[in-house]
Amino acid sequence: MTATSRIAYVFPGQGSQSVGMGWNAYSTYPSAREAFDTADAALGFPLSRLCFEGPEEELTRADNAQPAVLATSIACLRAVQESGDKDFPSPVFVAGHSLGEYTALVAADALSLADAVRLVRERGRLMHEAGQKSAGGMLAIMGLDREAVEEICFHSGSEISNINSPEQIVISGSINALTEARSLAKMKGARHPIALKVSGAFHSALMNPILNEFAKVVSSSVFNPPKIPIIANVTAEPMVDVDSIKEELLNQLRHCIQWQKSVEYMIRNGVSTFYEIGPGKVLSGLIKRISPQVQILSISDNINFT
Repeated sequence: MTATSRIAYVFPGQGSQSVGMGWNAYSTYPSAREAFDTADAALGFPLSRLCFEGPEEELTRADNAQPAVLATSIACLRAVQESGDKDFPSPVFVAGHSLGEYTALVAADALSLADAVRLVRERGRLMHEAGQKSAGGMLAIMGLDREAVEEICFHSGSEISNINSPEQIVISGSINALTEARSLAKMKGARHPIALKVSGAFHSALMNPILNEFAKVVSSSVFNPPKIPIIANVTAEPMVDVDSIKEELLNQLRHCIQWQKSVEYMIRNGVSTFYEIGPGKVLSGLIKRISPQVQILSISDNINFT
């Protein structure tokens, strides 16, 4: 990394959770312990214990997984900041994938950690509730371009819900729609389509029934202008004020996550190094497929750069 490198922090979304995440940071760094303690107090139950000990079935549930991943990611960020590592630079942008956008808000001081975990717990509850009312899911399609996937969606009644990289597009829809979409994708030569382990058709029209209630939850939270530009999932452009943040949080519940465009925006604006902060390395893999030449470092429990 050179002195002129521009840095971005990126934060993972739901699905990156695993039992045991955050324990090393919690047990080593007071700032990480404080982050988990704040989350526990805000939610009124020991979220930290669920992260460290499971059970996995409980941790995977959307209303638990979302605050758990957020709290773990912030604990990792605060731990590496506390470590005083001279090679850990400040970012010019922050961004997060779906749920990870809320972590980015905390990292940019636009939302408190306590408000953030309460907000995403309600988000997870409502998303799960929408999935219970209208059974649906999400399907990752590899090896087809956007035009081919759009044609699949048109014929199956599904929707594009995540454009993650040139090689991976995720669609959402009803169970019947995804069954039809899987068959069409295979006929077009897609590599084995993967059903995501989620409880609903997130980032699609099947989330419409919860938008009004979620809007009330968002309006009850206190937001501040971000100290670092946050690249929005839906527009793939910077959010720099409170109104744009609130609009984005409602839009991304219903609309497609433009992760590829978000990463490309940051690269066009000089970012050459990305730090994925939080559990897993999903975003690192996606960014490498979007732009093989950039540097990507992953910071999780052990606070090592890998």
